[in-house]
Amino acid sequence: MKIVCLQKNLKQGVFTTAHITGKNVNLPILNNLLIQVDNNIIKLISTNLEIGITSIVRGKIEETGAFTVDARVLSEYINLLPNQKVELSLETDNLLIKSENYKTKIKGQSSEEYPLIPEITKDQYYSLKIDEFKSAISNIIFAVSADENRLALSGVLFNIEKDNLTMVATDSYRLAEKRIKITSNQNNDDERKIIIPTRTLQEVVRIMSGDYSDSKESQEIKFYLSDNQILFELDGVEVVSRLIEAQYPDYQQIIPKDYKTNIVLERQELTRAIKACSIFSKTGINDVTLDFLKDKQQVITSAISGQTGENVTNLNAKITGNDNSITINSRYLLDGLNNISSDMVKIELVDGNTPCLIKPTDDNKDYLYIVMPIKR
Repeated sequence: MKIVCLQKNLKQGVFTTAHITGKNVNLPILNNLLIQVDNNIIKLISTNLEIGITSIVRGKIEETGAFTVDARVLSEYINLLPNQKVELSLETDNLLIKSENYKTKIKGQSSEEYPLIPEITKDQYYSLKIDEFKSAISNIIFAVSADENRLALSGVLFNIEKDNLTMVATDSYRLAEKRIKITSNQNNDDERKIIIPTRTLQEVVRIMSGDYSDSKESQEIKFYLSDNQILFELDGVEVVSRLIEAQYPDYQQIIPKDYKTNIVLERQELTRAIKACSIFSKTGINDVTLDFLKDKQQVITSAISGQTGENVTNLNAKITGNDNSITINSRYLLDGLNNISSDMVKIELVDGNTPCLIKPTDDNKDYLYIVMPIKR
C-alpha cells in the first residue's frame, strides 16, 4: 500500500472516522482505523460494532493494500503536520508517514481481523436538506431517554409518510416532535417507521458540521434502509448503523385535543422568569408553578424552597379560556423554550394534571413540545 494526499484531506478523513474508536479491551483492533486502498479509492474506515463510518479521501494511489493503525495516534500526528503532501506506505508491521521534513512510523495490525462493515443496497433512498435535518435533530434529541432498559425510548422515531418525515423523541416526562420535508423519496414504501439510536444521530450531526464544499451533493444527505440497518451518505462519507428493533409507543394519545386555556407571551421573558424561579426550586425536583390569570392577562411564575427562599415573577400575556395553573420541571420547560425560534411562544393547557403543549406562534407548525406536570 502506498498513497499520496494533502494533509487537509487526510485530516478531514481521520476527523470523520476516528471519533467512534476508543479503548476496547475485548477487541483491541476496534481502537484502530482501517486504511483501505483498492478500486482506485482511498477509504478510511472505523467501527464500534454498533456504528460503522467510511470516509473517502482524495489522493494519488501508487500501490493498493490495507492496514490498520491506532486511531488516536494517527489523528494526533496528522493534525500536527503542515498542509502539504503526505505519503503513507507500509514497512513490515508499520505505517510509514512522510511529509516534508517529518517522518514517522506507527505500529499497526493486519486488516484481516478487522470487522466487516455491513453493506446496504443503494437502489432506493430518501434525501433531506442538511441544514433542515441538522436543525431538526438538535430540536428533539435532548428529549431521548437515557435509560437503556427502555429500548424504544433510547432512540429517535423516524415516521416516514411519502414526502414528510416526522421525528419524535421522548423520555416519558417530556416529548419533542419535529416535521421536515423529504426532498426526494426514491422508495417503494409510502410509509415506514424506524427507531434510530441516539449515538448514530449524534455522529451524523457531528459529520454534517464538518468542513465540506458548497457542492450540491454536500447540501443534501441521503439515507438508505434495509430491514434492520440504516445508511447515511454525505459527500463521500457513509455512516451505517443498526436500527432499534422495538415498538415505539403511540405518543399521539398523550397529546390533549381540547384545551381550556391558551396563553401567548414573549419567549425570552418566560425563559428569564423560569431561570429565576429555578434558583429557588427544590433540589432534584426543579419545580416551578405557573399560574395563568385571564382577568389580569398575566402569567405568574413562582418557586419556593425551604433552603434558598422564594421567587415570584409577573409576566404580561394574552390569555383566553379559563384561569389555570400547572407545576412543571423547570429544566424540561427551558429545554423546550430554547428550541423554539419564534419571539412569541404559545402554551396550551387543559389543567394541572395533564401535559401542557408548547409551540411557536409563527407560521411554523412543524414543531411541538410537551411536558408532563409535577402532580401536587
